[in-house]
Amino acid sequence: MTLPRDGTGVTEHNRYQRQYYETRFKPNMQPSGSPYVVRQVARAVREGGLTTDRPLLEVGAGLGRHTLPLLERGFTVTALDLSPVMLQRLAGRAAGKPLTTVACDLARASEALEERFSQAAGFFTLHHMHDLELIFRGLAGVLEPGAPVVFCEPNAYNPLFYFQMLVTPGMTWRGDGGTIRMRRGPVLGAMRRAGFTQLSLARFGLFPPQLTNRPAGARLEDRLQRLPLPAPIMAFTLFCGVWPGSRQAVR
Repeated sequence: MTLPRDGTGVTEHNRYQRQYYETRFKPNMQPSGSPYVVRQVARAVREGGLTTDRPLLEVGAGLGRHTLPLLERGFTVTALDLSPVMLQRLAGRAAGKPLTTVACDLARASEALEERFSQAAGFFTLHHMHDLELIFRGLAGVLEPGAPVVFCEPNAYNPLFYFQMLVTPGMTWRGDGGTIRMRRGPVLGAMRRAGFTQLSLARFGLFPPQLTNRPAGARLEDRLQRLPLPAPIMAFTLFCGVWPGSRQAVR
């Protein structure tokens, strides 16, 4: 989805997204610390080259489903989200942890953040964004040269995500339909045009949490993922890149 850049469409989009999440209970957003979520964080940290010795900007932190595991791994996190309501709940859950919260649109992050970050990550947030190119330009504006970034998203080619939208009460195409954009061309293309380099894509995940949360299920998933599996059966996609520091976008 690409909205008019006069601000009108973006404002309405952001208003809907805030309402979509602030007024609905979504089990898959609730912090749990389950092996399923911890494995997602571990894979993103590894593929993205993230390290605990540098502050991390987490984009679209929400209620902290992935923030809390990041904190448990030893990261110092600045959690950014559109919703101050959800960030307030996150802060309550993370009391005493090295966490800062900032409520703003990533496209305008430089107006809200004085700090520049040497790494950034996001979990299941890009498919809710209004304009990927504006988003990545906004992210670039708050990164230091050489900063790695990684985003974990639903695999656009997996039909189960669309079936989930169809049968799950409270889920709508307007709220989650951006999943269809989570492909190499739209995402890595937007990153490239915003100036990011060293772009890569990796897919992972096979089983639902009921299986992955069991040690035997996790071990079996690890073994199967070593095989050359077709894209549509994988659950998640990792989009990685590096901000080189140049303000000149690559065309």
